[in-house]
Amino acid sequence: MANHPELEAEQAYVDHAYECLEQTKRAVEAMRETVESGPGGTFQHRYERDVVHDRVEARLQHLEVGDLSLVFGRIDLEPSAAAEQPESGDRFYIGRVAVADKHRDPVVVDWRAPVAESFYRATGRDPMGLVRRRHFASRGRTLLGIDDELFGAAKDALDRGEVQGYGALISALEETRSGKLSDIVATIQVEQDVIIRSELPGVLVVQGGPGTGKTVVALHRAAYLLYSHRFPLEGQGVLVVGPNRVFLSYIEQVLPSLGEAGVQIATLGDLVPHVRIAGHDDEDTARVKGDLRMIDVVRHAVRDRERPLREPLRIPYGVQWLTLSVERSTDIVQQARRRFRTHNAGRKLVEQLFWEALAATSRNEDPPEVVRERLRSDVAVREALERMWPVLTPAELLNDLYGSPGLLKLAASRYLEPNEWKLLSRPRESDAAEVVFTNHDVPVLDEALELLGPRPRHKDDDVVRTYGHIVVDEAQDLSPMQLRVLDRRSLNGSMTIVGDIAQSTGAWAHDDWDSVLEHLPSRRPPRRAELTVGYRVPGPIMELAARVLRIAAPGLRPPTSIRHMGDEPIISGCRDDELDLEVADAVRRELKAVGSGNVAVVVPGSLADRVDIALDDAGIDHGKATRQGLDRQVTIVPTSLVKGLELDSVIVVEPAAILREEVRGPQSLYVALTRSTKRLSIVHAEPLPDVLR
Repeated sequence: MANHPELEAEQAYVDHAYECLEQTKRAVEAMRETVESGPGGTFQHRYERDVVHDRVEARLQHLEVGDLSLVFGRIDLEPSAAAEQPESGDRFYIGRVAVADKHRDPVVVDWRAPVAESFYRATGRDPMGLVRRRHFASRGRTLLGIDDELFGAAKDALDRGEVQGYGALISALEETRSGKLSDIVATIQVEQDVIIRSELPGVLVVQGGPGTGKTVVALHRAAYLLYSHRFPLEGQGVLVVGPNRVFLSYIEQVLPSLGEAGVQIATLGDLVPHVRIAGHDDEDTARVKGDLRMIDVVRHAVRDRERPLREPLRIPYGVQWLTLSVERSTDIVQQARRRFRTHNAGRKLVEQLFWEALAATSRNEDPPEVVRERLRSDVAVREALERMWPVLTPAELLNDLYGSPGLLKLAASRYLEPNEWKLLSRPRESDAAEVVFTNHDVPVLDEALELLGPRPRHKDDDVVRTYGHIVVDEAQDLSPMQLRVLDRRSLNGSMTIVGDIAQSTGAWAHDDWDSVLEHLPSRRPPRRAELTVGYRVPGPIMELAARVLRIAAPGLRPPTSIRHMGDEPIISGCRDDELDLEVADAVRRELKAVGSGNVAVVVPGSLADRVDIALDDAGIDHGKATRQGLDRQVTIVPTSLVKGLELDSVIVVEPAAILREEVRGPQSLYVALTRSTKRLSIVHAEPLPDVLR
């Protein structure tokens, strides 16, 4: 690629594009000077100043490309197609953000613009009006090489395959990994672009095997939709949901690199306010908490906290007694239940009727307001109100429910079997705010939030945020209750759901997408797409993993790898007392092989601490994904956290233990074997599973 005769001319154009970008930044910065600085002025002036400042910051953030390449290609149009774009001539440069010169003429076209579509979709059979597609290989501002594809009269020179810009693509795939997912905006392929540019409304399900780019395609789709539907999505918001913190850390750079920093990236636990989430339940407990029967359990638990008094309330009031009968308290509770959809909203009415009932028994005929002022601090009064209708947070409701066998049995015995509802029991904490719930508690907490509603004087804090579009990765593992959380946050039913049925490993793993879709918005018929070409995993590794796929998901075919060549997987057997040394030797070998690339040691949960100690004893600097993410060159990654990641080299330790320990062992092993972009090693002391022999 490097010896192209037009390399120098194209470098000059790239330099010009960067100069125009800097000029645009300076012009945006100058907008600050159109309003006075400082805190003074009228309210209107301050409001206008803040609006201008916010817009300037947003625009500058959008124009910031950092060390990434601004321009990554060019398309040359046929004369007939160029005639339709007279203001731009016969060529367009495609890049990360749109850039114009001082005359407002386009210098770089945003990759999401309609005219850029042919850069990604043109093929020999359908050139889409192109005579040439040019890919740039760049490092920052420096153009390293050019790769041309010719169409039309030069069609005999074309590679007629579906993979476009092969040289640029392979160059990108061969780069070492940094521990962060990179965008693919320069090398998007045809089947990926079709998904990225798919229409906004409704639910789009994307099935994709390992290395097909489903995660990065979903993120590019979020950026494309924000560009194409800026109104209304900028106001409604776009949400990207990932399976865990390691995954979020891994993908966090992609959207900012595409000029979209306003997208919220979260786990499910981030969507429920004011709760602490960590860890996971065992499989049986996770199955119960993910079951839709928990809706009735939570509803009954809330209703059980709306209770009449056990005995009449008698409160001293001067020289007399004020009373509230059990019958009157029952009537108050029933009125509040009838009039309010959410629990906390009913508290105000309960208090109003409570004070009216007490005031009605006063011989002085004091109005309810006076009675309230005199008695509201009385301990007995406060206890009565808390019994009849307490204001609750989801954490308080579940802390009380899980921590009280009586409340738990009362709420759950009609819907769950005894062996099921007893799994929910846990010690009650004195302060619900300090309770650390599990990830499987999140949908139960969210259901409680829906039924309880915002607390009085906390409406802004307790609100359930909705979004104009939601992207969900690894959706094949979500329980019906977890999918209900996402459905509740969809403003209009627009979602992109991505995953791989063959990689279903959770307690609620699904065997097909139909069982996922039945819990998601159904205002429009769902659309389905499949990514069939594998870009990340070399052929020899995919061949080995395909053996496991036959038992993990017999109905699915492995993706077709475009990288037929590659290093053969290395399988090392040893005695159990030699395992630690064998793993350390494998790490040293892989570090030497990948240079500055990263290495993951994928282990079953039972061996994580042992391997950690072994690498310490061997003097190998390393991190653990549970602590540092993928920030170190060598990282120990439990099988449960490896999904969605990509590494230069992967060492899988004890595949037999992965098969035995994981909820869905074959699927978990398949995931572990398909994380590498270059090299794969397997270290085992237990007998190698038959499927890998």
